[in-house]
Amino acid sequence: MAQEIERKFLVKDTSWQSEVVKRTAMRQGYIDTVGLTTVRVRLQDDQAYLTIKGATRGISRSEFEYAIPCEDAVAMLDELCEGRRLEKVRHLVAHGAHCWEIDVFEQDNAGLVVAEIELARPDEHFERPEWLGEEVSDDPRYYNANLVSHPYARWAQKQA
Repeated sequence: MAQEIERKFLVKDTSWQSEVVKRTAMRQGYIDTVGLTTVRVRLQDDQAYLTIKGATRGISRSEFEYAIPCEDAVAMLDELCEGRRLEKVRHLVAHGAHCWEIDVFEQDNAGLVVAEIELARPDEHFERPEWLGEEVSDDPRYYNANLVSHPYARWAQKQA
């Protein structure tokens, strides 16, 4: 079984931008499911994927990802993910022995920047870059699947 072990952090400044090795615009959506399973459709550049994720336990969960035709992804995003889509630009940053994925969200999630690192095991050591802020791995508000229904822009409105 495929396993995703991921930690998420907020980003405290823009100094990471000088370290970017690749940028990819992403459009993704979520298909309604029952229970704790998440089904995501992602379109990035000229590639598309269907991903099925199990319930999160700590920083781990099962994950199955399959390449699909781009035309199918567009149809799924348009027909099956209405109201449950988001857009972001993913920046890859190499730091130490790991590659960080820094997602800069757009539209209703504009202003949110999250850094993610995938690990081989939950207790794996990694170097913390200077630009790394507060860890939010255990905060479900930062799950992409939750950002589609509770976007970051609404958080600020609630606090005002």
